[in-house]
Amino acid sequence: MKMNKLALACGVAMLGLSSVAVAEVSMNIGATSNYIFRGVTLSGDSAAISGGVDWSAESGLYAGAWASNLAGAGDYELDLYGGYSGEAVGFGYDVGLIYYTYPSDLDADYAELYGNGSWNFLTFGLAYTVSSDVDDTPAAEAFIDGDLYYYVGASFDLEQDYSIALTLGRQTFEDDGVGGAELDYTHYQIDLTKSAGDFGDVTLSLSDTDLTDTDPNAGGDSDPRFFVSWSKGF
Repeated sequence: MKMNKLALACGVAMLGLSSVAVAEVSMNIGATSNYIFRGVTLSGDSAAISGGVDWSAESGLYAGAWASNLAGAGDYELDLYGGYSGEAVGFGYDVGLIYYTYPSDLDADYAELYGNGSWNFLTFGLAYTVSSDVDDTPAAEAFIDGDLYYYVGASFDLEQDYSIALTLGRQTFEDDGVGGAELDYTHYQIDLTKSAGDFGDVTLSLSDTDLTDTDPNAGGDSDPRFFVSWSKGF
């Protein structure tokens, strides 16, 4: 199954047309010393700038787009997504579809169906790759149809507008073990955030994985990574 960008964009744009009257648009910008995605650097251990726009309706329907630069000069990621979120008896839920696009590498785009939940201080969720432009060759390939990511986390408010969050995630690949390549890995992250009000939020993070330097997903460095990020919504 292949999914093109136009088809997804049109589908996202049509979400909740009957709720336009009670919809709102928000934007966000951010900067980080290292763009870490599920424990792995996508910016080559360099700084990254990001920004996004979101549309949401009172019904719970939402859609949006987000972009960030990557490791190579001129390389960037553009994500398109849409879904539905809400709350029932104290349980928060969010289900949707996200399409990761990499315009400088047309054979790297893929789409995930995701579901997230929250209860009190706990968060959890999973994402399943339902479509991919990555060639599924006899060699091990990552981010093809059938890959699965799942995680559990916890967050706590502290004094003086600080908060702390812990995340444990597991990325599994359909082609794990093919050609002798072990792709599956676990990652861990801790985030300490300080809210600066109108000036946004600043987060200090520590991220690590169980990858070794020789693993295909290690990015050439399996050591823990410290990085700092800033974000602001409008």
